[in-house]
Amino acid sequence: MKRRQLGAGGPEVGAVGLGCWSFAGSYGPTDETESHATLARALELGVDFLDTSNVYGNGVSEEVIGRFIKDHPDRFTIATKGGIVRTADGRRSIDNSPGHLRSALEASLRRLGVEHVALYYVHRREKERPIEDVMETLLRFREEGKIGGIGFSEIAPSSLRRAHAVHPVMAVQNEYSLWTRLPELGLIRTCRELGVAFVPFSPVGRGMFAREVPDPATFAATDFRKHNPRFLEPDFSHNVAIIEAFRTDAKARGLSPASLALAWILHRG
Repeated sequence: MKRRQLGAGGPEVGAVGLGCWSFAGSYGPTDETESHATLARALELGVDFLDTSNVYGNGVSEEVIGRFIKDHPDRFTIATKGGIVRTADGRRSIDNSPGHLRSALEASLRRLGVEHVALYYVHRREKERPIEDVMETLLRFREEGKIGGIGFSEIAPSSLRRAHAVHPVMAVQNEYSLWTRLPELGLIRTCRELGVAFVPFSPVGRGMFAREVPDPATFAATDFRKHNPRFLEPDFSHNVAIIEAFRTDAKARGLSPASLALAWILHRG
């Protein structure tokens, strides 16, 4: 596994990381045995960078990881997130206040069974709160030794510049793949200019670049794609048709669509 540095002064991690949203059933039912087997296999392959969040299954993903790393200490570099609030009826709100971010971070650390995470993302920005104020909150966590680097999930280039002016941002994550290329309009360029790591999520198109085309009719009730417009008609059939040429090209090269999709992203730096 090739290695890359997270930002200008961050840790070195495997170039391919493991997103852990699925540990909480976001793509359908799973169990801890399967998730732990996935983590063990990741280590065998040199995948040592984990991405999770406090809202993935209301903490379930972090708990699953925490129980695994208890027996495998110091093997993974962990990034988690805070800032999204899920209500009991499933509604979502954003809270970047110092009190909420502190309670969210400390709860994440307890679930993970650690005193420190290498990277802490603001999962979504609260638009009414100046990003400079949010940075000051995160810097206090860093000074207390609770986090290593500061990150943002989905942020505009102009907001990233403002945050970076307060203190260097370690990483930014955004959906990026062959079928989601919005970050090319400015975010990737800004990250390169500032020395901020750009961490793509959903690089295999939420399953669209899997070996077999996903069948929405088989999606479990908990699968978030069941209500995602890209997987609903007529959009789904249109998307399948667009991607078919890529799938044919991957087959001609003797590659799986997923491996070629990942290679494309890695080649872009």
